[in-house]
Formats: sequence, C-alpha cells, structure tokens
Amino acid sequence: MKVLKVFIPGLCLLAGLVSCKEEVSHQPQASVYPLLTLTTENRTLSTTYSTVLEGKQYVEVRPQVSGFITDVLVKEGAKVRKGETLFIIDTIPYAATYEQAKAAVATAEAQEATSKLTLEGQEELYKENVISDFELQTSRNSYLTAKASLAQAKAQEVSAANNLSFAKVTSPVTGVAGMTSIRVGALVSSSMTEPLITVTDNSKMYAYFSLTEKETIRLIRQYGSLENTIKSFPEVSLTLSDGSAYGIKGRIDAISGIVENSVVRVRAIFDNPDGLLINGATANISIPYTRENCVVIPQEATFEVQDKIFAYKVVDGKATSTMITVYGINDGKEYIVESGLSEGDTIVATGAGLLREGTLVTAAPQTEAAADEKEGE
Repeated sequence: MKVLKVFIPGLCLLAGLVSCKEEVSHQPQASVYPLLTLTTENRTLSTTYSTVLEGKQYVEVRPQVSGFITDVLVKEGAKVRKGETLFIIDTIPYAATYEQAKAAVATAEAQEATSKLTLEGQEELYKENVISDFELQTSRNSYLTAKASLAQAKAQEVSAANNLSFAKVTSPVTGVAGMTSIRVGALVSSSMTEPLITVTDNSKMYAYFSLTEKETIRLIRQYGSLENTIKSFPEVSLTLSDGSAYGIKGRIDAISGIVENSVVRVRAIFDNPDGLLINGATANISIPYTRENCVVIPQEATFEVQDKIFAYKVVDGKATSTMITVYGINDGKEYIVESGLSEGDTIVATGAGLLREGTLVTAAPQTEAAADEKEGE
C-alpha cells in the first residue's frame, strides 16, 4: 500500500505533462508572409498601339483625257503647289476641237439671230392676216430649233475647252510628289489603272490604330459619349520604327462610331513641320491614362478564379479572400483597384496563390522592417 501511495502522484504528474504537450503541439502555427498596408497613390499608365501614318491628303493624280505625254514638268519627291502643272498631254487635237466648237457656236448664233428676225416678220404679217397660223407656227418652231442648236453648240464649246485644259495635268493639292514611271511619249488615258503620280500633303500626319470593343465601351462609360471621349483624351506620343520618340505630341481627333471585326478605328493627328514623318511609315502610338488617389497592389498579390480576381485581406490575423475589380489598363506588374479593397486594408503581398482561406498569417521580418522604416520617414 505504501508503494502505491508513492507512485500514483508521480503518474498523475506525468500524465498532466503529456496532456499539456499535446495541447501545445495542436495549437495552429501562423505562416510568415510579406504583408502590405494599402495607401492611395497617383499612377500614370500608358497603352501602346501599332499604327500606320498617312498624310493629311494623299491624292492619286490621273489623266482625264487620252493622248501622248509631250512634257513632264514634275520632279519626283519635290514639293508642288496646288494648281501647278505636272504633265502636258498633246494639246494639238484638243485645241483643234476647241476651235471647231467655237466656230460652231458662231454659226449657231447667226442661225438663231436669223430665225428670230424671220419670226418677228412673220408675226407682223400674221397680225395683218397675210399668213396663216401654220406659217406662223412654223417660224416659231424654226426659232426654237435655232435656240436649241445654239445651246448645244455652247455646251460642246465648254466640253472642248475643258478637254483642252485637262491636257495640262495639274496638282490638286499642295504637297510632296511621289515617284512616277511616266515619261515623254507615253500614251495615257482616263481608263489607266495606275495614277500618273501621287501627291501627299504631309504638313499634318494621321496615325490610325484600333481600340477593342471593350476598351471603347469602357471609355464611353467613363466620359459619357464618343464626343466627350475625344475631348477628354490626353495628348498622345509617337515612337518611330527606329525606336526614337517623335518630339511633337499629337491628339485624338476622330473615333469611328462603327465596330468592325470587334475593333473601333481611331485617328490621331500630328504636326509635321520638318517632314520627319512619312506617308505609309509604321510607328507605335502611346496613350497615357492618369489616375489620382487610387489603391495600387502588386499583381503577385492576386489570384484568379473563373476570370475573377481575388486578393487575401488580413482580418484578425487570418487570410480572407476578397474579390476585387481592377482598372482595365495595367503595366504588367501592378493593378489599380477599383473596388474590393480600401486604404488602410492589409493584404498578403506575395504568394497569394499558395494560401488557403482562413490561414493564420504573420508579417515577414522584411515587411516589419519596411514598415518601421516607413514610419521613421
């Protein structure tokens, strides 16, 4: 009996120690993660689109009459003025036709004058009952025929004069002449498939690019209408094919109201005083978007489930998944949060894809050091 009294308390003590050890071992351990307390910041993002440059005016110069080229007055690549003669088509046949048309007008005028005098005389005779109704009406018809012939002759004269003027092919705009294969002696006509030459007005250049249908809808919602979107667009910049930045900013001046193949055509305009921009050249156009007082988080702090974006917010020391919406444009490293998170919230900054709902988390040492450093500032 004495032995039992000695060992029973010892057994109880040992059992108690084992029980406490088991309780401690089953207590969950907090995982260490970098944490981030959110603040508001300003961000300027840019989106880049490929574009093809076109001159403000790009005109194909074509002949309006047929004939042999007798003179080429344009120099390829030179600046030309509106109305300047570029080519001359053999004028001899058109000049002859014009002279014939003028002579036909003179003849028709004489016939019309004679018919008018005859009619006036017949009307006097009719008043004195010398001639019949039939004779008077015949004189009237002859006069009307003479007037019609005169009008027709004048129309032919105008046509002949136009054809003679068209024999001198002029530039319809002020700009830069392109290249041409037309030489003296070449036979040209209005049915030619290729133009004689092209003239481009490069004083201002258009840059055409496309926005997706979703981007267009977002902009219309943001600004209220297409017109307001155009007015609200910031200045845009251009990067040339050699990687250099064009020194003059441009502006968006037109957005198509039609969706074609799920995209909407947009046009930006740039001044080109030095002629550095060339018609047909390729470039990249960048559009900046500025957001002020916004919540910004690293993309590695998020994960996606069925096209929805989530982040882990730390609530009472536990990781709590929170669905967020983000701004449609990002730089590939950060998201601008539209909803779901607010200033002052703490989130898991990295490794969100490895976490589970309700996991106990604690700040990594570097996070605490960064926080202390920020407070010291």
